[in-house]
Amino acid sequence: MNDSTTRALRLGTRRSKLAMAQSGQVAEAVRALTGRPVELVEITTYGDTSREHLAQIGGTGVFVSALRDALLSGEIDFAVHSLKDLPTAQPDDLTLAAIPVREDPRDALIARDGLTFEELPDGARVGTGSPRRMAQLNAWARSLGRSVEAVPIRGNIDTRIGFVEKGELDAVVLAAAGLTRIGRIDVATQLLSPDVVLPAPGQGALAIECAAVNADLAAQLAELDDPDTRAAVTAERSLLAALEAGCSAPVGALADLQVDEQAVTELHLRGVVGTTDGSTLVHLSTTGHAPATPDDVSVPLKLGRELAAEMLAKGAAGLMGERAL
Repeated sequence: MNDSTTRALRLGTRRSKLAMAQSGQVAEAVRALTGRPVELVEITTYGDTSREHLAQIGGTGVFVSALRDALLSGEIDFAVHSLKDLPTAQPDDLTLAAIPVREDPRDALIARDGLTFEELPDGARVGTGSPRRMAQLNAWARSLGRSVEAVPIRGNIDTRIGFVEKGELDAVVLAAAGLTRIGRIDVATQLLSPDVVLPAPGQGALAIECAAVNADLAAQLAELDDPDTRAAVTAERSLLAALEAGCSAPVGALADLQVDEQAVTELHLRGVVGTTDGSTLVHLSTTGHAPATPDDVSVPLKLGRELAAEMLAKGAAGLMGERAL
């Protein structure tokens, strides 16, 4: 065997506890798949070091560009990203080799005293740095005849949970997938139904990326791809791209594959855009045929674009603050 098939594969990851946990899980799968050792290479991104709120630093790509630079320079062989952090346009010199089976895409509420959202007092302080969450939580509170004060927060999962534990906030909202991956889903007091709060496009899914020139590795990593997850997140990200919204815009989306007698028959896509105060939401859904083959992305891409066009026709453009008609 030559050196290229026996040396350790270098997996680029952000340094956060969550990034290290999810990269470690992928590393185990890649070791089992290739029989090669995998070593984690920790890389600091702009999004990790900036103390500004995500909405201010632009969101899209801030956690990704340093990892991508390391891929293209050959410093690492492949990288693991949270898919929702990836810009919707895929560079030609990089390959999205695999999107493994998705974790729970929902948002989770962590509230004091074991409360659910419906049980929070009027004016409760709820921590989230996400305009998407703010828009939907404010709208939900409004529907209950109450209000919440959305407080922008940064920091890792433990830091955010600490705001509640120390009594600084009544609740925080985080992705359930992240809590699960670091073994802390038990602190969630409620998993938020997508009927009320749609997650970020791609939430709960991981992206395994490598340089396009590394075709042999890409082919091996493709074994970890889950076609159903890829179809769903492709539809969600197509919607996001067609709305021309970055990941700091208040856009939520979730695609579900409908299974009929063991066969996937339909792809159902829901999308929401709203003002962050929750006073106006455009919430629409559509259903299309499931892709005929695992590598057919044309169907979910089309579904996302069609739903985006409907949402824009209903006034979505004016609600995002990032574009005008």
